[in-house]
Amino acid sequence: MDSMTPAAILEQATIIVGVRSNAASCRTEVSRALVSVRQMRAWIDAQEARLITRLSAFDSFPEATIAEASRSNLGHAAKATERAATLGATPSLSQALEAGAITAGHVDAVTRARRQLDGPQRQRLLDVADGLTGVAFAATVEQFASRIRLEARRLQTDDGEDRLVRQKRSTRVSTWTGDDGMWNLRGVFDPETGVRLFSAIDSMVATTFAEAIPEHCPTDPIEKQKFLAAHAVVRLLTSPSSGGTSSTGSVRPQMVVAIDADAPEQPGPVAQWAIPVELPARVVAELAGSSDVTAVVVRNGVVLHAPGNLDLGRSTRLANRPQRRALRALYRTCAVPGCSTGFDRCRIHHVVWWRHGGLTNLDNLLPVCAAHHSRIHDDGWAVELGPNRRLTLRLPDGTVRSTGPPSIRAA
Repeated sequence: MDSMTPAAILEQATIIVGVRSNAASCRTEVSRALVSVRQMRAWIDAQEARLITRLSAFDSFPEATIAEASRSNLGHAAKATERAATLGATPSLSQALEAGAITAGHVDAVTRARRQLDGPQRQRLLDVADGLTGVAFAATVEQFASRIRLEARRLQTDDGEDRLVRQKRSTRVSTWTGDDGMWNLRGVFDPETGVRLFSAIDSMVATTFAEAIPEHCPTDPIEKQKFLAAHAVVRLLTSPSSGGTSSTGSVRPQMVVAIDADAPEQPGPVAQWAIPVELPARVVAELAGSSDVTAVVVRNGVVLHAPGNLDLGRSTRLANRPQRRALRALYRTCAVPGCSTGFDRCRIHHVVWWRHGGLTNLDNLLPVCAAHHSRIHDDGWAVELGPNRRLTLRLPDGTVRSTGPPSIRAA
């Protein structure tokens, strides 16, 4: 399987342009042009991976360089870097991608499955995947991903681990806010937990909504059951037994109101919720009356007021709740320039490391995502906080990146 040459790339481009410029092109010609598009895109993805591999050899923060060059963000750049690493460990897949025989989606399926494995299993999966290049050539991305997941499960079984134990280890919950503004919750649970959760949801639907149906319930039978199940989950999670409750028996929302003292032009304080959602002013006002409201006043990167003890010294290594609230009022995301990982997915990092005598004081704490926290501790990234929390990031290759004072308005 030979890689495409510059002449072959030119030929594919000529086919695409020729079909586009010919209004009389038939279905077969358009289909052939789409194949050319796929092959060219695969070749470009392969070249990008090779360039990233070369860049990573001398750039301490290749994701930032990739994001700047591609006009994307660090999340996209991190995905491209992972893909390059997978291709570097699977030469047959790499050659197939460069030849246009497979797509980057086939490679990404291997990367995703690899994340679910530990230790030697990861390399074994890469070896297996590389041996399945012929399967990737003949299969769609979805079909190949299904095969790779099967191989990953086989590797786990070969280790003699009980299936239920593996499933319990794979239990996950993820949340995100969609483009439509809806907050999404997705869970994957082991069968034992699944049976208990299903029974609890089913029982809640049967007992709570037998006579009174919630407002806005759809009439379609299938959609109605999904709607009721969603409301049953809400009731289960906000019942008195699940945590602190309000007078109505539901969990009181936590509201951090960040008041920016340097923004007098704003119509009011910025109400910052734990999730990035937009709510009408009327709803915010109603929630404020039944929420635990914490006001944090900031000015130019400095916390002027926040309740609680913000300086714990050497009494504890972990940041307390007041410190996290204060940091939340300053940062929406990871403090590393360009990183879009949300604050709640970040670790609180000691700028002067705890092991080096650093204090658990607010002026020594910084929210950093897990990936960049690892780079700081393992790859020699040096972080400095100057006046007004101006951040300077010094990389081993001599690169210096800096930001001004943090602001949730800039997020």
